[in-house]
Amino acid sequence: MIELDVSLRHNRNVDAVPAAEHPSDMALWEQAAHGDGPAFGQLFERHADRVYNHCFQRIGWDVATELTSVVFLEAWRRRREVRVTTLSILPWLLAVANNVVSQQRRTQRRHRQALARLPAVPASADHADDVAARVDDERTMQRILAVLAGMSEAEQDVLSLCVWSDISYEEAAAVLCVPVGTIRSRLSRARKRLRALTTDMSTSGTAAKAGD
Repeated sequence: MIELDVSLRHNRNVDAVPAAEHPSDMALWEQAAHGDGPAFGQLFERHADRVYNHCFQRIGWDVATELTSVVFLEAWRRRREVRVTTLSILPWLLAVANNVVSQQRRTQRRHRQALARLPAVPASADHADDVAARVDDERTMQRILAVLAGMSEAEQDVLSLCVWSDISYEEAAAVLCVPVGTIRSRLSRARKRLRALTTDMSTSGTAAKAGD
């Protein structure tokens, strides 16, 4: 039996809503553990966007939806194994997301290595109108991921959790299984590294345009 005990920073006016209308994650998870699908569905509706954003920020748009589904499938599979002792299950879901993202990256590396051994094929343009907006989002995220690629995985983890997913140092420490002090020091280094990398990319881009 795995027990989660994470201190929470966020309290979205739970007291203002009757408990029967706004059950805690703990209550919903307990119901889901006994096979209550609708209770698990409420957990999905409550946290899917945060999990998706976390995956999107770590690995990009093209697989974020798929990985979000994998996270919740894993949560459903382990619903009887994991015991929730706090109001929110989000930190644990983000920990599962980290593992899923790491597995996906390993798979992508293997695919890239396999593709590198294949003969090159001509590129074909994709003219589908319904993906235009997503392409713009993906290009933006690719630029962000290019910056993150210059950072260590530990720095990427803490930046994504504490800045983009907006969870507390204590929650991030629970997700990554490290002391709170380590989270603070990693975040400080990550922010400095991010500023330096962003400046370098901006400088390089300006120089490239000037040379055109």
